[in-house]
Amino acid sequence: MAVDIVTFGCRLNAFEAEVIRSKAEEAGLTDTIVINSCAVTNEAVAQARQSIRKLKRERPGVRIVVTGCAAQTQSAMFADMIEVDRVVGNDDKMRGDAWRATRDAFDLGASEKIAVSDIMAVREMAPHLVDGYASGLPRVFVQVQNGCDHRCTFCIIPFGRGNSRSVPMGAVVEQVRSLVERGHAEIVLTGVDLTSYGADLPGAPKLGMLTKQILRHVPELKRLRISSIDSIEADRDLLDAIADDARLMPHLHLSLQSGDDMILKRMKRRHSRSDAIAFCNQVRRLRPDIVFGADIIAGFPTETEGMFSRSLDLVEECALTFLHVFPYSPRPGTPAAKMPQVPGGAIKDRAKRLRAAGEVALRHRLNAEIGAQRAVLIESEGQGRTEHYLPVAIAGGRIGSVVSLRIAGNDGERLTI
Repeated sequence: MAVDIVTFGCRLNAFEAEVIRSKAEEAGLTDTIVINSCAVTNEAVAQARQSIRKLKRERPGVRIVVTGCAAQTQSAMFADMIEVDRVVGNDDKMRGDAWRATRDAFDLGASEKIAVSDIMAVREMAPHLVDGYASGLPRVFVQVQNGCDHRCTFCIIPFGRGNSRSVPMGAVVEQVRSLVERGHAEIVLTGVDLTSYGADLPGAPKLGMLTKQILRHVPELKRLRISSIDSIEADRDLLDAIADDARLMPHLHLSLQSGDDMILKRMKRRHSRSDAIAFCNQVRRLRPDIVFGADIIAGFPTETEGMFSRSLDLVEECALTFLHVFPYSPRPGTPAAKMPQVPGGAIKDRAKRLRAAGEVALRHRLNAEIGAQRAVLIESEGQGRTEHYLPVAIAGGRIGSVVSLRIAGNDGERLTI
């Protein structure tokens, strides 16, 4: 065994897992499991700890390294676990020298476990082209941004990721071109705060300019998709690209978090309820078939039932299709953790109701697709995805190809042909 990666959390972590694997194996690590952790909720941290204990029981001879956002913010906690051999910082994990140092520490039997540098001191971001993506893999990620300059009161991620930093546009375009040449049909641009892209680069280009440059300079690219964005930061070029280029997929995932203005203020979000609704309406005018997903937090401190109802109503008012629901959990060191908390039972109930609303919204969209002709990216032998990221049950077809299919129905969860 060389290096196994167990990843928790976001798409960015999934991308970074491939970089970790490459760097760790190049460093000569063997018999090692790397836990790429997430810190967004208490549950995510607990899942990482449970996984560590389970893996050590099942494979007692293996060495366990913990990295990721939770390792950055709670390094001592993980180092205190007897199952853990090393804790590597969230920026360090992307660097070959950190993995060579880890190999040397194991070889020498060093007792010091923690190798975590100051994430807030990181100012630049190197491009990471993943060579390990299998040729023909349908969808691959390109990291264009990391970190966040905003300080939402519930969020620990800036302290796990550092301040916002961007990959230069030319390097991104070259990465996309290289991946397309290897046969990947769909590229997903990903980052922690994607719409802050470019603020730290010369000339301060925005995400919309980057998107246009990719579409212009890589004409062979079949599909470009954008991961989660902050709608209040969406620029004119991005809206133009959504309206004008069919290769930019009609699917946006929005960081909304709440539908109540008072809760949004207490979260230190920069948009209002009316801003969110207006953005969705504006984009839908530009691209009538657009599909929206959204992150929404249930049970943020001080949230009353009336405040929650405005989040629930937002599902319909913004015509959301995909809901990513987070039951609020206090993160140590964040301002929200000191606010009056909502009882745990109410949080669970509200999260359940939000998820139920999301299921209804998804079924509504699935029903609306019947009879439509869709371009489906075949992801596996049994499933593909439409332009709108809707899953399609299929049989046959070459994995990685994009085929035109007529939608005949759905099974409640996936479209059928």
